[in-house]
Amino acid sequence: MADLRGVLTDDEDILEVIDIVSHRRAQKKYQVRTNHFEKWNDEEFRQRFRLSKQAVNFVLEKITEEISHPTQRNQAISAEIMLLVTLRYLATGSFLQVVADFVGIHKSSACRIVYKVCRAIAGLHPTFIKMPVTDDEAQMISTRFYTIARFPRCIGAIDCTHIKISSPGGNQPEIFRNRKNFFSFNVQAICDADLKLQNIVCRWPGSSHDSFIFNNSNIRAKFERGEYRNYILIGDSGYGIRPFLITPLANPITAAENLFNESQIRTRNPIERCFGVWKRRFPILALGIRLKVEKVEAVVIATGVLHNIACMFNEEIPVVNPQEEAAIQFVNEVDDEIVRDSGLVVNNSVRYQLINDYFNRLQ
Repeated sequence: MADLRGVLTDDEDILEVIDIVSHRRAQKKYQVRTNHFEKWNDEEFRQRFRLSKQAVNFVLEKITEEISHPTQRNQAISAEIMLLVTLRYLATGSFLQVVADFVGIHKSSACRIVYKVCRAIAGLHPTFIKMPVTDDEAQMISTRFYTIARFPRCIGAIDCTHIKISSPGGNQPEIFRNRKNFFSFNVQAICDADLKLQNIVCRWPGSSHDSFIFNNSNIRAKFERGEYRNYILIGDSGYGIRPFLITPLANPITAAENLFNESQIRTRNPIERCFGVWKRRFPILALGIRLKVEKVEAVVIATGVLHNIACMFNEEIPVVNPQEEAAIQFVNEVDDEIVRDSGLVVNNSVRYQLINDYFNRLQ
C-alpha cells in the first residue's frame, strides 16, 4: 500500500505542477462587445458614428459579404462591429487603441479592420461617386446649378482640399509638406449643387499644385475628348482657363464682367461648402490620418462614399467640438498661388462668349 501511495503521490504532484503551469499561461481574454444599436438613441448614435442607424444598415448590407469572416470560430468579430469600429475611427480621428476599447476589441484587430472596411467601402465609389452619364442626368445637375446664380451649362464645381496625415517618413517625406507647413494629400474633388461628390482624385502629395493635379487627371482627358459635350466645370483662380473649365476674371471692368464674376463665384460656392460638410462629418480628414501613406487613399475615398450616402439619406451635419472646428478651419486655409490667364484665344473664347452673349443680356 505504501508503494502504491508513493506512486499516487508522485502522479498527483505532476498533475499539480501541470495545473499551476496552465494557469500561469496567459489566458485569452474576450472583452464585452456592446450592442451600440440598442445602447444609443438615434441622435446619440449619429453623434458617435456620423451616420444614422438606417444609413449604417444600408452600408452594412453593401459590404457584409466582403468583410465577414468565413466562420464564427473564436468569437469572430462581426461585420456590424467592423463597420462601427471604422465609423468611430473616421468620426474621431482617435488613436486606434481608443477606438478598439470603445467597441471591445484588441488594437491590432482594429488596425486591420479599419483598412479592410475602408477598402470595401471605397470599392463602392463607381456607384456612389460618379459624374453624370446621360443627357438627362447632366441637364438635371446643370439646372440645379442654374438656380443658384443663373450660371448656364455647369455640371460641377471643382477645387482641391488638403487632407492632413502624419509624417510619412521614408526617403521623400517633404513632398507631402504643404504651404501651411504640415503633411497632407492635396485631394481634388468635383461636387454638384447638392454637395454630393462626383469625382475624387487622391494620390498627390501636399506640395502638388491644384492645376498640376487637374492637368494629370482622367476627368480633364474626358472633357477634352468631348464626353461631357458642351457642359462645363467652374473653378477658382488656382486653375488655368480652359474651354471646359471656367475661372473668374482677375480684373472685371464692365457691368457684364462683374455680373459674370458674381455668378461664377456664387455657383462655385458648393464645393467650398462640400469640403466643410465632408470634414465635419469625418473630422479625421482635418485632425490627421494616422496610417501608412499607402492606406490613405482608401480612407479618403471611403469617407467620400459615406458622405454621399449621408446626403442621400438627408443626414444632418453633425456638431463638432471647438478643437475639431479649429482643425477644419486650419487645413482649409491652405490655398495655392493664383494662376494667371495664359491669354490663349482658344481658352478665353468660351468665357467671353458667356459674358458677351449671355451675361450681357441679363443686365
